[in-house]
Amino acid sequence: MRRIGTNPDIRVMSVESEPRPARRNTPRTMRTRASARTGAFGVPGALRPRLSVHPAHSRYGDKPPWYLPLALAVDALGVGLPVLLVLGHSGQPHPLACALVAAGAWTAVRSVRGRYASHVLGEGGGVLGVLGDWLVLLGVLAVLRTAFGEIARPVLALLALTAAPLLTLAGRKGTHHHLIAARKAARSVSRVLVIGEPGTADHVVEHLAARTEHAYVVVGVVPVGNARLQCGTPVPARLAPVAPAGLVEDAAAVMGAARELKAELVLVAPGPRLGAERLRRLSWALHDAGVPLAVLTGLVDVAVRRVQLDAPAGLTMLHIAPPMRRGLQVGLKSALDRACAGLGLLLLAPLFGIVAVAIKSTTPGPVFHRQTRFGQGCTPFTMWKFRTMVVDAEARRAEMEVNGANENDGLMFKMRRDPRVTPVGRLLRRCSLDELPQLFNVLRGEMSLVGPRPPLPDEVARYDEVELRRLAVKPGITGLWQVSGRSDLSWDETVALDLRYVDNWSLTGDVDVMARTVRAVVDGRGAY
Repeated sequence: MRRIGTNPDIRVMSVESEPRPARRNTPRTMRTRASARTGAFGVPGALRPRLSVHPAHSRYGDKPPWYLPLALAVDALGVGLPVLLVLGHSGQPHPLACALVAAGAWTAVRSVRGRYASHVLGEGGGVLGVLGDWLVLLGVLAVLRTAFGEIARPVLALLALTAAPLLTLAGRKGTHHHLIAARKAARSVSRVLVIGEPGTADHVVEHLAARTEHAYVVVGVVPVGNARLQCGTPVPARLAPVAPAGLVEDAAAVMGAARELKAELVLVAPGPRLGAERLRRLSWALHDAGVPLAVLTGLVDVAVRRVQLDAPAGLTMLHIAPPMRRGLQVGLKSALDRACAGLGLLLLAPLFGIVAVAIKSTTPGPVFHRQTRFGQGCTPFTMWKFRTMVVDAEARRAEMEVNGANENDGLMFKMRRDPRVTPVGRLLRRCSLDELPQLFNVLRGEMSLVGPRPPLPDEVARYDEVELRRLAVKPGITGLWQVSGRSDLSWDETVALDLRYVDNWSLTGDVDVMARTVRAVVDGRGAY
């Protein structure tokens, strides 16, 4: 396998069934995952990956067998040990029996709610699911306590049970990171055979190639018609451009290709030459043969929770819920933002003093840097940061842009070794401490703890209608851009991540981003 561009995560194969076209020059070259300005399936034609998985690196999508026993052990011990220690140390009766009952109840609750299913293990998940399981556990134990009489003091029992969701989340996060790393190395993946018209099939292959957190690796394409396939993926068979009268021709071609490539899933991209009736007949043959079938809708970056299935008059229909812009979760997010910002300013006051002294004693100029940024609805506001550059940094930027110093391929100005950054400023940026004064902006309601990066006025002036959608929500101190590589990302990647956040925002998603922010700050990747 080899790499494409600068992204080490893209899986490709060196075998080609058809020659590759020359790479097209575009104003903004996509360096890694996805582009904000895309084709039908969200992938620019400039990226032409060729996917495969080495036979020795795959067991047809099987996950490591130790995921299940590890999950059971973490859940059982995460409840049992704290209950045993807390109740035993406080002299409560029957601590061992209580620990065994609590461990058994916790694993039973999670098993009934499907948390140990093979398709769930290692896939991560939201915090609310674990908290929901924990509330069910409390209810079950309350019933048992009532049935068998008071065994332990309620306060002590609740204290002992608080570790359960935290340890479960930690175990899931560790397994998820392991699974993502395995998929980047083309292990624990499913072999996929794509069926569709060549142009659409190219987009599907490229989109799956550009991201590696999913479980699918394309091993072949069965194009509909005789047009040339551009992505270079093996073509074991072709379907006629016109639907045959019977079932045999299409079914024989697809089933033969699936057997030859050991495909575990047939992924169909419908089109004018692969309409509803032809797809229906093909599905009969695949299902009769026991081959799983999936159908693409053409939607990109729509969270599953926003999709609802319906079938009026037998027509399969997807209802797409609009992004959340108002309601209880939005109000709760605003309240939590301001409460956390106020608490953070109080707790971090000593650190603010230390940073202020370090900046003032090493370079002339003010401690804080004020800059006009644009927020929700293109509303300008003054953003606060600790000053990390020389005083005349803004004046020198125009000259540096003229000289081609900008290392970002889009509208942002970024340099890995910017000469305007002071020594103390470089340390502050490495640790993301320069962003802390933005808590004042959060407290004022101009920013959020989590959201897209707040853009500069000259950037917004050059935005197109796609990029302007980033301003549909409040900008954030941290966000998907910050936890996914920051300045190492291309402009198209930055926009794509921000749009994914804007369209699919949820409170649990914010919690996940905040947790990932801690790791990103420690890692320091892209902070310059």
